[in-house]
Amino acid sequence: MKAEKDKKTGKWLIQYRYTDWQGKRRKSTKRGFATKREAEEWLRNFLITQKADFDMKFEDFWKMYYADMETRLREHTMRTKKYIVELKILPYFGNKRVNDITAADICQWQNELIKMGYSPTYLKTINNQLSAIFNYAIRYYDLKSNPCAKAGSMGKSKAEEMDFWTGEEFRKFIDSVMNKRLSYMAFMTLYWTGMRLGELLALNPKDVDLEKRTISITKSYQRLGKKDVITPPKTPKSKRVITVPEFLAADIKDYMDSLYDLQENDRLFPITKYYLEHECREELKKVA
Repeated sequence: MKAEKDKKTGKWLIQYRYTDWQGKRRKSTKRGFATKREAEEWLRNFLITQKADFDMKFEDFWKMYYADMETRLREHTMRTKKYIVELKILPYFGNKRVNDITAADICQWQNELIKMGYSPTYLKTINNQLSAIFNYAIRYYDLKSNPCAKAGSMGKSKAEEMDFWTGEEFRKFIDSVMNKRLSYMAFMTLYWTGMRLGELLALNPKDVDLEKRTISITKSYQRLGKKDVITPPKTPKSKRVITVPEFLAADIKDYMDSLYDLQENDRLFPITKYYLEHECREELKKVA
């Protein structure tokens, strides 16, 4: 295992052997290094992660987990996983050593997320992603226990207003509404941000910052009688700024550009909760 010059590109590559998740020895090549030193440094770091020493930082183990799972899960599933881990998990646990993460740490992390006002189903999804990483460490690398299991879960599998999914179930559903632009963008935004339905329906163009890729949650929508009513969020702490993935920001921009004569105070989704709930039920019948 040594670095070599790639004759085609002029950059450095390194060939190496590793043990995959099934315990089989594999051979692979990593290319594109600017210098020999970069290639050798990458190999040293890779070999460290292969040992699965749980004194390693959580972020390093995440990279190892991601590299393995990327070959076995669908692209859409991995995109969901990567987005949640990088935005909601690594900022808290990334620099902690895997062995040092306790159930108490998990509880503190859960409390911080609960304060953000995310929907119960989204909280459940975030928690499941972290727990999956620890379960992987137990199954394949003999980590002794899962601190998430000791801490207990957070959120709910089913929402009070609507039910959302992860991975393959959501992909099938969202594909079924692809030709309905408003519904497609509403469900995409709900899924990828974790905001509540009332918060989505209250959004205005001024709440969206496309350059920073953020959405500000400052209000909620409900239909009372025959009137549209905009109210503050359920609690003061529900006011928050959500960072969205790049692909969603691009979709939102295209959607906003398609709305005729859109004004700053116009609702981006001029529909009711009933409309989306009905749309959800009807599309589910088609894909079930």
